[in-house]
Amino acid sequence: MTDLHTLTIHEAAELLRQRKLSSVELTKAHLERIRAVDDRVKAFTLVTDDLALKQAEEADKRLASGENLSPLTGIPLAIKDVICTKGITTTCGSRMLENFKPPFDATVMEKLNATGAVMLGKTNMDEFAMGSSTEHSAFFPTHNPWDLDRAPGGSSGGSAAVVAAGMAMGSYGSDTGGSIRQPGALCNILGLKPTYGRVSRYGLVAFASSLDQIGPFARDAQDAATLLQAVAGHDQRDSTSSTQEVANYSQALTGNIKGMRIGVPKEYWVEGMDPGVEKVVHSAIEALRDLGAEIVDVSLPHTKYGLAAYYIVAPAEASANLARYDGVKYGYSYRDTDDMWEAMEKTRQNGFGAEVKRRIMLGTYALSAGYYDAYYKQAEKVRALIKRDFDEAFAQVDALVSPASPTVAFKLGEISDPYQMYLQDMFTIPANLAGICGISIPGGFSENLPVGVQLLGNTFQEAAILRIADAFERVTDHHKQWPKNL
Repeated sequence: MTDLHTLTIHEAAELLRQRKLSSVELTKAHLERIRAVDDRVKAFTLVTDDLALKQAEEADKRLASGENLSPLTGIPLAIKDVICTKGITTTCGSRMLENFKPPFDATVMEKLNATGAVMLGKTNMDEFAMGSSTEHSAFFPTHNPWDLDRAPGGSSGGSAAVVAAGMAMGSYGSDTGGSIRQPGALCNILGLKPTYGRVSRYGLVAFASSLDQIGPFARDAQDAATLLQAVAGHDQRDSTSSTQEVANYSQALTGNIKGMRIGVPKEYWVEGMDPGVEKVVHSAIEALRDLGAEIVDVSLPHTKYGLAAYYIVAPAEASANLARYDGVKYGYSYRDTDDMWEAMEKTRQNGFGAEVKRRIMLGTYALSAGYYDAYYKQAEKVRALIKRDFDEAFAQVDALVSPASPTVAFKLGEISDPYQMYLQDMFTIPANLAGICGISIPGGFSENLPVGVQLLGNTFQEAAILRIADAFERVTDHHKQWPKNL
């Protein structure tokens, strides 16, 4: 049999159902793969060996009985370390929560446990999901499996790297401004950001509450559809969770996109973009045209203000959300003083990293008296205009196509200027501001490094972008390529 770590979820699920493979065998193969390569990739903050094998044994009992089966029963997955797991350390990549063990599971974890999936461990991330490289983890940077000297993207870099390196069959991350799509692009896997409210945020440690959304990483569109199906749906514990009916995503994968109208936003082709990235994305657009899609030029005129608006809205929400870390209730606490205010100050000074402090200060400033109207209120107005641009575009087309990232994976330590790092998310941020869905798919290579193509869909149109992704995969083999240095 082929190396088990190279199987897709749907291939493995078929073997499990036919009893040609056990979940224990599959899980052990992935744990061995983790031991073989993670000392170089550094994608996991915690590997839950014992739990994984116990869950695999339970999955095999379900498979033997043939009852309560799902497409994820017995499948080994990894979880971003920002999603609460009951009794299992959830650090958010921060010293502040280094020893925090949540007393409850996130809704996403409850749903995955109900399917009989196997959790291999928690994945590394930029601290509190603030970053685009996974260099801002308080513990260690994660390396890109395609070139270990380069970043995997972020903030969900660990979740992307484990799938790209064959250490997990799929994974979940969170996307606030591109934190699933950008690392997916840089690691040559699919990264799907669902519509805001499609997946419950209950138990997702908050960065920016109006922007955060949990989504999957996968090796192909069929796996992405399965992973999204498992966690999508209304949750009464999340007041922003949508009651809209969940589509059958797998049924949408027909391979046929003839007659679909796909828009190309002129604002997403900017000066400074890697020529190799531009060439690959243009080739992907031509492939979609050859598949029978109608390619249409569209305009999203307020895109140029997206980055500026995001870096007011997101830090403002972060400054409010992270105010709860005061050293009193949970997490790190500075105790070498009897003065309450000094204890709170030193807790935050020692517990938070530089990027988190930078964003808290930026957000607090934007919300302060005299600046709220000038900054935050204006940013929210721009956000409304960006949403209107998308509404007008989707009145004409079924989906939009663009680059996912302006560059291929950059070298670790190469980008020291925070603003230059923020520019990594310039193509992904508008989707979060508008609350629409998006996916990054493997589009080809430049300088032997992966290039991601971004597909954007209107609210709750995940089925449409997955359909396009699947059709593209049927005429290309980029998603089947593996890193050669592991």
